[in-house]
Amino acid sequence: MSRMKVLLVKDVPELGEAGEVYAVAGGYARNYLMPRGMAVLATKGALKQADEIKQAGIRRRAQERSNAEAQATMISGKRLLFAANAGENDRLYGSVTAADIAGQLAEAVGFDVDRRRIQIEHGLRDLGIHAVTIRLMPDIAATFQVAVVREGEDWAAAEKRAAAKAAKQAAEQA
Repeated sequence: MSRMKVLLVKDVPELGEAGEVYAVAGGYARNYLMPRGMAVLATKGALKQADEIKQAGIRRRAQERSNAEAQATMISGKRLLFAANAGENDRLYGSVTAADIAGQLAEAVGFDVDRRRIQIEHGLRDLGIHAVTIRLMPDIAATFQVAVVREGEDWAAAEKRAAAKAAKQAAEQA
């Protein structure tokens, strides 16, 4: 199994950051990294460019981080309202999915939101107010509220239901 030294031109998840040199399997370099423009052979000429590539990578990551921080600030504390059909026990007949939440959140903040970054294990299936977290970068997250109400209800109805639920739980524990 031959190994090749490559210079990463772009950040590669699970491998490394732009401007770094790695010894990787020849097939991985030829069939994956190079055709996608993620790496070049680590020749003398390429190594001279390594520092420029590294600096560009650092600038790009800093830009991505500040964008993510700005987005987190805009998202934090947002309140989204979803009207749904629910049965007697406040269970929905369907569910509010991460895609639904991403769509409405994108409308509220004015930029695209990736549904895969919204951290709910499964769709919301109960009426009430739910705290939802979106992970914009591994170490940058924002939390916002999603209220699921019956058709025709508003945020106040959701808060009233949440207060009644909390009072009922407190009474059961007493």
